[in-house]
Amino acid sequence: MRADVVMTTATQYRVPYRPVGSLLGEEEVQAVRDVLTSGETLSCGRERAEFEREFAEHLGVPHAVSLTNCTVGLELATYLAALTPGDEVIAATQTYQATLTPLLGTDVQVRFCDIDPDTLNIAPASVAELLSPRTRAIYLVHHGGVSADMETITSLARQADAIVVEDCAHALGGTHRGRPIGTMGDLACFSFQSYKNISTLGEGGMITTRHTATAATLRRIIAIEPDADFSPRAVTALGGHADPDDEVDRHAKNAFTHDCSALRHPGTNSTLAEPAAAVGRVQMRKLDELVTKRRRIAATLDTAVAELGPLRVQRRDPNGESAHHLYTCFVESNSGIDRDELARRIDRAGVQIQLRYFPVHLLPEWRARGHGLGECPIAEHVWFHEQLNLPIYPQMNDQQLDYMIDVVQRCVRELTR
Repeated sequence: MRADVVMTTATQYRVPYRPVGSLLGEEEVQAVRDVLTSGETLSCGRERAEFEREFAEHLGVPHAVSLTNCTVGLELATYLAALTPGDEVIAATQTYQATLTPLLGTDVQVRFCDIDPDTLNIAPASVAELLSPRTRAIYLVHHGGVSADMETITSLARQADAIVVEDCAHALGGTHRGRPIGTMGDLACFSFQSYKNISTLGEGGMITTRHTATAATLRRIIAIEPDADFSPRAVTALGGHADPDDEVDRHAKNAFTHDCSALRHPGTNSTLAEPAAAVGRVQMRKLDELVTKRRRIAATLDTAVAELGPLRVQRRDPNGESAHHLYTCFVESNSGIDRDELARRIDRAGVQIQLRYFPVHLLPEWRARGHGLGECPIAEHVWFHEQLNLPIYPQMNDQQLDYMIDVVQRCVRELTR
């Protein structure tokens, strides 16, 4: 469906599921204007470098590399994981497909991990059951902005000598034990897509790491430089052509001075443009305010949902703060309420419902690799019978919030008479 159709449909709702998850205003417009009128480069310039520096400083990590989007970050994280045929990867199923799409292009065995039914994050007990001598990586998501149990998961990963790849698309602004989410694994990928807690003109991403060598490799690859081994040539000439002055022929690169002895990645052009980075810097200054607005809405919804016996709220991290990218609650299995009927009634009453996210192991491309029903029974039960997502975004006003609460309460009561 085209984006303009989605927007037109959303206007029919009193509480739409907005396609913009952040507040954008004159500061962002001025940031773009400044870049466009500066006469400076629109690619690989000061704004990108400062955005990366400020992002790394905010998280308290040494390295942050900006990208065109989070999916590219996950693709590069998969490359950096150095997976080989026969390796096993333990992966979250209750996530957006992009978390694991890069693994479809690898000859590894993906073992889908079941979830905690109250947080939707991967269950450490399930991870422990799936660990084997062939486990080389654990892919997880912090669902809706709620931190996964990182202490237990990273401890299990160390036992298997596996790396942890964190999909933090939902998590910017969240914390765990006083630390920002996305600082405990080996690689963390963040999203600035339009729905997310901050946005860089609709698309954008960041990958963070503690490892200097990994960051250097990332920077080469995204600048369309190969990750390769080069050896010096004894003669710096090609046939009768001498090594040119690199001030006038930079595109010759190291053609005259080196030979390539091993090629691991050809490189890709996935740098974040300067206008997008400039907007990202403004958005980072607003992050605390934006997440505070989400937390206020979530707290009000929690109180209202708790008054309804048939529903329960998502369990949050007791040692941290959720980023509240999503608001999730659940229809109790013994309530007698059909989740689908409840979702339809709420939607028809003017509160747009979008359930997020369908279990990845049941998508056809993953079924084609041998996965299917029964593999993650808890995730399957929660998805098909319990999970309900309500709109949440910082633009929501009090009238919309009150209306949504009234609709949910009314529809639940109608179905429990």
